[in-house]
Amino acid sequence: MLVVEGLANKSLVETTSDAIVKLIVDNEYPVGQKLPNEYELSQLLGVSRNTVREAIRALVSRNVVEIRRGAGTFVSQKMGIADDPLGLTFIKDKEKVFLDLIQVRFLLEPAIASWAAQNATVGEIETLGQLCDEVEQQLLAGENPVKKDIEFHTQIAKCSKNTVVPNLIPIINAAITVFTNIEENKVVSKTIEHHREIFEAIKARRPHDAQDAMLLHLSYNRNKLRKSMHLKETSFLK
Repeated sequence: MLVVEGLANKSLVETTSDAIVKLIVDNEYPVGQKLPNEYELSQLLGVSRNTVREAIRALVSRNVVEIRRGAGTFVSQKMGIADDPLGLTFIKDKEKVFLDLIQVRFLLEPAIASWAAQNATVGEIETLGQLCDEVEQQLLAGENPVKKDIEFHTQIAKCSKNTVVPNLIPIINAAITVFTNIEENKVVSKTIEHHREIFEAIKARRPHDAQDAMLLHLSYNRNKLRKSMHLKETSFLK
């Protein structure tokens, strides 16, 4: 039995939460792994079931675990990353947010695409190809592709094999969401073309081409938004 010892500056619930996180890390629980039930955790950690319950609630709020009714508690796909890590919700000018975010994307994503071309496994490339197809299908059907678009860029990040990159994904996701909300489906053909070029370069193990394809994709999106912003300003002045 693991006995949870509270620190002077931490409550028992907080130290129990830390112990559960340690349990996940030490046992290398993957995303979607079911945790021991409340009773088992209570016995394992040497605390009451009520303390375990409160600790689990705290971890849910931190996106470390998720509760599925009737099934149990599982390691969250969000891996402890906040829904809005940069506080973008509170910035009113969403177009300015996108332009600032895309500057960050220029620093990150071309290199990530290059690493993906060098390090991705065959299985990971197959998954990336499937996501590329799914984004294309949704765009051609006039559906909102934002969820699959995020999954596509997320998969590229996973293919990089850089352990820090997955924690940077929320920055990338925020930019994709903002751009989709502003431009809707006005960039269908180019998005399809750019995604396909990125995927094919990664599949062919061409890191420089993957980097260039990502740069082209980001440049096009940035230029489209700038034109959209200019048209709005011109219309407002008339």
